[in-house]
Amino acid sequence: MVDKLEHIIKACQEGKQQAQRELYEKFKAKMFGVCLRYSNCYDDAQDVLQDGFVKVFQKIHQFQFRGAFEGWIRRIMINTAMEKYRNQYHVISINDHLQIADRPETDEVTGSLSADELLKLVQQLSPRYRMIFNLYAIEGYSHKEIANMLNISEGTSKSNLSRARSILQGKVKIYYNESLRMND
Repeated sequence: MVDKLEHIIKACQEGKQQAQRELYEKFKAKMFGVCLRYSNCYDDAQDVLQDGFVKVFQKIHQFQFRGAFEGWIRRIMINTAMEKYRNQYHVISINDHLQIADRPETDEVTGSLSADELLKLVQQLSPRYRMIFNLYAIEGYSHKEIANMLNISEGTSKSNLSRARSILQGKVKIYYNESLRMND
């Protein structure tokens, strides 16, 4: 028995516009969330989402029904965001011999933030730090994979992640302190 998603995908592979609309409606919210994590603002995320879906429909004939479709489409969105990033920014390498410990730093303050509040703070990171933070902390890529994707060294990936975490911790503390003052 063919499930509904498989039916929609096959219809998209045949170029049926109604199926493309259905697929877009089914995945736009979730994929917008992915795009938003890699973008400076809502409008940039919208651009990445639209460009990503254009690529999805151009490449949908390549989907072989092996593995999850959502993972396949997510990968296209991430690649689209990375392509936009590479076209706009240059990743600055630092001394590759500098090894920064890859340890998660915890802070009780982060537990009091909503996902939307944390997302806004992540969006304030520079594009370079935001990209590496998202790829590592959210998407689960290794530093080796990130280095290959962004054409940087593993050491640069690690140091950029460490710096991003440090900046985020500072932003979280400021946000938390400001919210405490507002509540007093």
